[in-house]
Amino acid sequence: MVADSDSNIAWHRVQLKKNRAELKALETARFTMGEIASSKRTGQTQKSIADLKRKIAQSERVIADHDKRTRRPLTTDLRSLSDGSWSHWDAYTSQQQRKTAPRAPGRG
Repeated sequence: MVADSDSNIAWHRVQLKKNRAELKALETARFTMGEIASSKRTGQTQKSIADLKRKIAQSERVIADHDKRTRRPLTTDLRSLSDGSWSHWDAYTSQQQRKTAPRAPGRG
């Protein structure tokens, strides 16, 4: 996985991995050990699962939105590359930002 320059996105990626692992553990335990139908713990487990699924969906949305704004096209055939929009592949949103952005030393 590529390191993220945006700490918020990096945090969401870590939370996504952690929450998916916790959800898997909860669901595995629920089916392995079983649950008593009238148990108070049943409601708590279902509430925890619903909360984890909500957190996972939120992180996935944030990451997908970030990826949509910043990732360049992944296709490699000439036709797909020529049909795609390359105007924002480098995450700049306007020409003004591109002109004022600092350049790396030793480049142009």
